[in-house]
Order: sequence, then structure tokens, then C-alpha cells
Amino acid sequence: MTRYELSGRTVVLTGSTGGLGAALATELHARGANLALLDLHAEAVQDQATSFGPDSVARAWTVDVRDLTSIQTAVDEAAEHFGRIDVVIANAGVGSMASIETLDPTAFERVVDINLTGVWRTFRAAVPHVKRQRGYLLGISSMAAFVHSPLNGPYVASKAGVWALADATRLELRHHGVDVGSAHPTFFETPMMDDVHADPAGRRLWGGNTSGLWKMIPLDEVVATIVDGIERRKPLIVAPKSNSLFARIPGLVRPIVDRIGFRGNTIPEVAALASETGWISSRHD
Repeated sequence: MTRYELSGRTVVLTGSTGGLGAALATELHARGANLALLDLHAEAVQDQATSFGPDSVARAWTVDVRDLTSIQTAVDEAAEHFGRIDVVIANAGVGSMASIETLDPTAFERVVDINLTGVWRTFRAAVPHVKRQRGYLLGISSMAAFVHSPLNGPYVASKAGVWALADATRLELRHHGVDVGSAHPTFFETPMMDDVHADPAGRRLWGGNTSGLWKMIPLDEVVATIVDGIERRKPLIVAPKSNSLFARIPGLVRPIVDRIGFRGNTIPEVAALASETGWISSRHD
């Protein structure tokens, strides 16, 4: 496949000032992309955009991924400002650590709302613009989508949901020439991991992430793998690549289902028939 060069393209990135977001923004800028930086922290994201140069290269928007209107406004303004949107990276995310018996229900809802529904909102807002460019959507998931740790219920559920959502969206948009992927890094150094290591439960569960299955990998490796995956428009990006087998086992039957279950124009025909509410029946069993 011809490499999808990022130079001159416009990339929308949510959660842009976080550990992974900031590192991705720096690498995307180095590869010549124009950046629409979306983050909840107004001053931080403005400073970040300014650090990359004039607003023709990078511009900031203050966005809450829990609010569709907030995202939609920013994405539409970014499309108008840059004249196009080619790539969207739904990166905003949070974590938690507690058992199902002790976790505050509002914490569960917050994690899922940001990590999963936030990705859906970001994709939803961006799809019309990305379709025009036959571009690429990426949801940042985790190896936690496939390897489920205790005391991490909302996090692993949300990350598994991102994988499934990206896969479903890929099928919906493939006839428009849009590719959709999910990224699945293992543990790597970020402020979120600092919180894990400051928590006695986190240190005990994963042993400080210094060795074995839970050993952290360098942030640079994660960024390089993700950006390479974007340039190859991959449906599944795994870091480190040695973990690919763990990620691919759950999806071994997917190509068969894609080929046999959704033939020809089935998907666009069904999309045209579907209700805007997503459900017709008045029953809610």
C-alpha cells in the first residue's frame, strides 16, 4: 500500500495536552501535518498550539468530549479554518482503580463516558469532513481491550468498546473510502501511569510495571508505532508489535464475517433504511 503521507494534511487530536496526546502532536507536527488541537484545559492547549507556530499550522480549541455540541463546534471550525480534515485521533481518556463493590458509580460512568462515548462523539462530529477527504479515523484503545485486569472494570470495558466501535465504524464507512482503526499500546510512561504507581493497589497489581507481562515500553515507541499505523491506514495498531498475536486472536473470524456476512451493498443499503433514533420498537425489555 502507498504510504499515506501526513505532510500538508489536517489532523484533529483530542486530549492533546496529555502524555500521549502531547507526544503525538509533536511527532505529527514534525511530519508536516496541520494540527487541530482539542483539549479540556484551555490555557494548556492554547500554549501547546502556540508552541508549534502560527495558527495556519496549529490551532487550539477548548473541548469537553462528554459534550457532542462542544466537539461538533470545534471540528466544524477546524474544517473551516484549515479547509479540510483528513485524520481524526480520538485520544482523550481517563482511568480508575477500584473493585465493583467499592467504586463510586459516578466514577464508572465518567470513565466510560470519556473513553468510549467520547470516541463515538468525536467520530460522529468528524465523519462528514473525513468522508470528503477519504481520510482516516483512529480511536486510542489499549491492550486492556484484550487483556482484562481486575479493579479496572470501567477502563477495560471502555477500551474493549473502542475496539468494537472502531471496527463497526470501519465497516460502515469503507464504501466511502474512509479507513478506521484502533490503537492498542501496552503500559507506557504517562502522567496516568504516575497515578497508578502512586496508588498502593496499582503498584501491587502490576508490580510497578518494571518486568514481565506488565513491563512498560518507551513512550517514543508507542508514538512511532501509532503514527506509522496512521500512515499505513491500519485497522489495528499494536505496541509493541510483539503483542500483535494477543490482539489478533479475538478478531481471527472477523475477516470471514466481513466477507460473508456483509456482502456487496448490504451496509450502505441498511444505513439508508436505519432510523435516526437507532431503534424503532417502543419496547425496552
